[in-house]
Amino acid sequence: MSSVELQRVNRQAKKKRRRSHLLTIGKEPTRAQFLTIAILVFVFLILAWWLATSSGAIKPIFLPGIERVWHQMVTLAQNGTLQSDIASSLYRMVIAFAISSAMAIFIGVLAGCYGLFKAIVEPLVDFIRYMPVVAFVPLTILWTGTDDIQKFLVIWIGTFFQQVLMMIDAIKRVPPDFVGLGRTLGLSDRKILLRIVIPSALPAIWDALRISLGWAWTWLVLAELVASTSGLGYRIVVSQRYFQTDTIIGYILLLGLLGLITDQIMRAAERVLFRYNRRRS
Repeated sequence: MSSVELQRVNRQAKKKRRRSHLLTIGKEPTRAQFLTIAILVFVFLILAWWLATSSGAIKPIFLPGIERVWHQMVTLAQNGTLQSDIASSLYRMVIAFAISSAMAIFIGVLAGCYGLFKAIVEPLVDFIRYMPVVAFVPLTILWTGTDDIQKFLVIWIGTFFQQVLMMIDAIKRVPPDFVGLGRTLGLSDRKILLRIVIPSALPAIWDALRISLGWAWTWLVLAELVASTSGLGYRIVVSQRYFQTDTIIGYILLLGLLGLITDQIMRAAERVLFRYNRRRS
């Protein structure tokens, strides 16, 4: 190989190496790279928070320091308030989300498979899902009072209609060839639904549940901000009345942490339940 050809090969190799970095479209980071970057982002944010508060650039009443927030959360944990609020919110979120998900899966699968159900469900869901959930809060209080049923209803309104559309989309993503194969084998519609359509759509259905779980946390806080006597949202409102910014910041961070934990649990379960889907992709 001549020197000219060798230089051309070296230049092409350098171009390929340059194109392989993480700013290349479609280039996925390794797990180590992903974790490293994620940790650095959180470290940067914590450092910026510490610098902003310790330097006096932001008054503590607006943004308390990390030490003050940590001390307040430890105090609430020691007297049992933190555990009680978490338990109340988890109970409401899990019950409401389970009911909403079960209903959405049932209705969404029917609407995704059968034209009659789609014509009935999709226009109604498209209409209702654009209504602001906040506007329903006073109505839910009038309808059910201020007990846990009202909290369930707010979370249900906020998640159910979006979930239905996501379930319909999950069913639509099942390749038509799969259904055609079932018909070729002489399977009935019921068997095609139970043996082909639903199993093929399960990874997408699970992913839709994981995404909508984040919305459930949001609507939980909204439900507890109004007419509640316990829970994370209730504690935020009470703290706002007494200018306890450290508690507000601590509970906001706690909500983010709980949401992250539940999301990672769903992701881990997805990797276990749908290993075949990962291998195929």
